Amino acid sequence: MDAGLNVTYIILDGHVEVDKYRYLYFMIMFTAYILIICCNATIVCLIVIHRNLHEPMYIFIAALLVNSVLFSTNIYPKLLIDFLSEKQMIPYSACLFQVFIFYSLSCSEFLLLAAMAYDRYVSICKPLQYSTIMSKTTLSILLVLAWIVPACQTSIPVVLNINNKLCRFTLKGIFCNNSTNHLYCVSSRVLSIYGLVVLLNVALFPMLFILFTYTKILIISYRSCGEVRKKAAQTCLPHLIVLMNYSCLLTYDMIIIRLESDFPKTARFVMTLQIIMYNPLCNPIIYGLKMKEISKHLKRLLCQAKAN
Repeated sequence: MDAGLNVTYIILDGHVEVDKYRYLYFMIMFTAYILIICCNATIVCLIVIHRNLHEPMYIFIAALLVNSVLFSTNIYPKLLIDFLSEKQMIPYSACLFQVFIFYSLSCSEFLLLAAMAYDRYVSICKPLQYSTIMSKTTLSILLVLAWIVPACQTSIPVVLNINNKLCRFTLKGIFCNNSTNHLYCVSSRVLSIYGLVVLLNVALFPMLFILFTYTKILIISYRSCGEVRKKAAQTCLPHLIVLMNYSCLLTYDMIIIRLESDFPKTARFVMTLQIIMYNPLCNPIIYGLKMKEISKHLKRLLCQAKAN
């Protein structure tokens, strides 16, 4: 507690030998952050510039990549400052804000993937009705809901915890997540139940919807001609890869929080770095290489860059 400023600080105790490797950590994470911004921004710019990519599927991809950049920006700048600081601390209010952004954008990723799954289902299973169903209005509603619903639901426990009394001021992590619940003198059973409901609403149910949708697509594609099967494979495989990656990373996050006291510090540190690095770096690569139209424009851009 800083008595002069009346600010409560949380110590981030998840770093491993930061004094010894601070500059190495900084360079690795700084490089990763720059790559995340450049790779995601490149694909988004290609989608914005080229009119043949102004379709719901590609707009959802652009939204997903923008979400990744926002997610990374919530973590990386503070992390880079911590690597160069003598003490890794964060004001309690800023910690709660980081928790809110982290889980809001994490849940938005699931809802965006669910919207993409619905788009693929309509495109492959109901091609004649596609333009009617996936109109600009429908697209706008799905995008707004994907960001607004998680933000509204995750803001409630954050707001309620603002004045919650703290008995611990050390967080076993390198950024703020639900581990902050271990800091409170009294844990709220109501908020724990509410957190489970939110997890079901914006993570588990969308994931089940995605699996159900792609199962239907695979069944219909299997019964159809080779062209339909090829289209299904080209457009659905990248989404499934991203879903599996993100589901595994979310599971990591939950395991780390649940096993806070039993999990080795180095293993927790490595797994936490994977959570914040893997998906934002892999998403643009997966979509850039696997989506035919994006890959075509990307190759053209690289050829122009080499020519210049």
